[in-house]
Amino acid sequence: MVMDILGLIVVGLIIGALARLIRPGKQSMSIVATMLLGVVGALIGGFIASLLGTGGIFELNVLGFILAVVAAVILVGIYAGTTGGRNRAVR
Repeated sequence: MVMDILGLIVVGLIIGALARLIRPGKQSMSIVATMLLGVVGALIGGFIASLLGTGGIFELNVLGFILAVVAAVILVGIYAGTTGGRNRAVR
């Protein structure tokens, strides 16, 4: 159980970092936010992949990984869109 959680955190960091690299523009978010968005993206990608019959939600497969990165890119975009207004200077 502890190894599953640690694995999910590591995968979340990797997927979150990839999502931030793929999404254009500057995202000012912490490493914790990156990890959390990556973990949520990994869970969404794994869930969709399991619905498509490619394995379980926590199994690492190509389709699940791709879907996880796509989900994380969308989540990073939503995060940047909702918090971007607070970080801009008022003119």
